[in-house]
Amino acid sequence: MSVSKKEIQDRISLLLAEKRTSLAVLRTAIALFTLPLSVFTILIATSKYYDPLESLHLIIPVVVVNLVLIIFGVYLVLRSFRRIREIDCNIEIAKNKI
Repeated sequence: MSVSKKEIQDRISLLLAEKRTSLAVLRTAIALFTLPLSVFTILIATSKYYDPLESLHLIIPVVVVNLVLIIFGVYLVLRSFRRIREIDCNIEIAKNKI
């Protein structure tokens, strides 16, 4: 079965749209990853104004939420990189069919 040049171009166009989506997810993941780092920076910078042992009931939930955000951000970054590599391979395959 022969595939027309127009169908291949449409397929590549769709793959590029998927790649843009993966790049948007990557940008979101980087933002998710940097947010906890900013919170930790603020906590460390202001640590002389409070006693960490007295504020433990507040610090523990903040640390847990930040760790979850970091883990989720790393997961999204890795998934985006893997997806972008797959899309690039599919684009190369489609270009070779032209």
